[in-house]
This record gives sequence, structure tokens and C-alpha cells, in this order.
Amino acid sequence: MAEPTVFERIVAREIPAEIVLETDRIIAFTDIAPQAPMHVVVVPKSPQYRDVVELAAGDPHLMAEMVQAAQAIARERAEGDFRLVFNTGELAGQTVFHVHAHVLAGALREGSLA
Repeated sequence: MAEPTVFERIVAREIPAEIVLETDRIIAFTDIAPQAPMHVVVVPKSPQYRDVVELAAGDPHLMAEMVQAAQAIARERAEGDFRLVFNTGELAGQTVFHVHAHVLAGALREGSLA
């Protein structure tokens, strides 16, 4: 059995995180290495899907919940405007293979692709 991802460990409260939103199926927390003034990560609590392509095919309702969470976070923290980034695959910058979305607002840090 594979080691739990950092996101699974945050969901299990094994790793502390600044949680900004939580439902039965998702959790959102501030990124520890923010790439913009507002940078929150939205993660399904289940590690079932590795990336957004798998999520879209397997549970589009959960994907919609993630987008709705991103919008709610941006309304609360960034006047409603935001970027939503899903990195898919190692060459695209995905480092944790548990689907997650980066919610960013404000100017991106120099050299950042999110």
C-alpha cells in the first residue's frame, strides 16, 4: 500500500494547515509556498483521483464542488476574482498525485506558473 500523500495527512489532521473551508467531501487550506497574495489549495478528502482528468471522468459533481469552493473562497478573500489551476502530470508541475486545485488571486510571484 502506498504512503499517504501530504493531502491525505492534512485531511487526517496529521499535518497542520490553515483550513479556510471544509465540507463533507472537500477541504481547502492556504498554500505553504504561496505563488500569489491569495493562494489556497482545494482538495477532495478522498484520494481516489490522481488528477483533474480522472476526477472529471469519475465524479463531475465533485469537480463542480471544488469550483464552487474556489469561487466562495475568492469572494471572501479576493473580491471574487481568481485563477483556478489544476496541474496534471509531472511535466506540468504536479508534485502531489491527489487531485487538487490552486485558487490564486492578485499578482503572481515572478517566475510562477502556479
